[in-house]
Amino acid sequence: MNKCLMGILSLSMLATCSREPQVEGVQTYTEFPQTVELKGETVPLDTALFRYPFRIRRQGDTTVVFDLHGEDYYFHAFRGEDFRYAGSFGPRGEAPTELTSAENIRYAGDSWWVLDSGKGQLLRYAAADSFPRLQETVTLDKEKILRPLDFVACGDTAFFVPDYTGESRFCLVDRQGGLRERIGDIPTKDTEKLEQARPAYAQAWRSFIDYDARSGVWVAATQLGEVLEVYHRKEGTHTVLVGPNGEPRFQISQGYGIPSGIMGFGDVQVTERAIYAVFSGRTFKELMQSAQQGKSLPDGGRYLYVFSLQGEPLCRYVLDRYVSGIAVDEQAGILWATDVNNDQPICRFKLNEESSLMKN
Repeated sequence: MNKCLMGILSLSMLATCSREPQVEGVQTYTEFPQTVELKGETVPLDTALFRYPFRIRRQGDTTVVFDLHGEDYYFHAFRGEDFRYAGSFGPRGEAPTELTSAENIRYAGDSWWVLDSGKGQLLRYAAADSFPRLQETVTLDKEKILRPLDFVACGDTAFFVPDYTGESRFCLVDRQGGLRERIGDIPTKDTEKLEQARPAYAQAWRSFIDYDARSGVWVAATQLGEVLEVYHRKEGTHTVLVGPNGEPRFQISQGYGIPSGIMGFGDVQVTERAIYAVFSGRTFKELMQSAQQGKSLPDGGRYLYVFSLQGEPLCRYVLDRYVSGIAVDEQAGILWATDVNNDQPICRFKLNEESSLMKN
């Protein structure tokens, strides 16, 4: 399972969470020192549940798969390496205990946390029970926090959510859902244009995020373009990595950012040892041409990029299928992933020891 949210931060750690990061500068990369091809193995399931299995999380003996377009439930739990179905939770609907638009799920402390962007709420499901059960609902301050599309937990007393007002890069939210402070800025070169259209830039710079409490490293990977940000929360530093495809490219129309470059990162996980990110690289021109020809291209990305915690490119894995969500088990040397293009969407890859950090 994604280990990035295990443990509870001390009060001193929470203090560093709120410290403004100092930008160390922009670094570029053009290639990886190693490229390794990986063949995956499909995990057979004895039940048909998914419509769009977007994310996968593992904690101990439990795996939870987040179905982005779940018809009745958003989350499905499985036990063991053979993925025995344990049940579903997070019902879809308008009732107080239901979710209208789930965005992500994280494990923190002894609980599963879920973001419902439709209601602007974070919901806590106790993981200590035989099955996750709703224990708490935190309502976000809707006047100050624009509809968030992702989150990570900073211990069990605070959360990071992206700031889609464009006033900053991220919001630090307290346990009651209030805005504690705004952090950072969108790291674009076009600062003059940014000042004129911050909400549009915030949309175009949408990023997938993750956090590892043990290393104190927090990362953000852009959905468009090829930009990876690495925040060392303990040291208060911030490094911006720009790949060959550069910043997100887009045009502004009626206040919205319309993408015109490439699909970039699709998921990211940071561990004690490394940063793992799914990358696509498909151009929007290619996607439009395919749609015009009535063709359907696979969703997801075929590349897994691995960086050090300092942002150094380590390895590029080329997968034999397109994946959307990932969960890296470094101890076992296994990459778990979801393939939304397959009726059997759960797969696993054995990571190459020489080209990853499995030996460290």
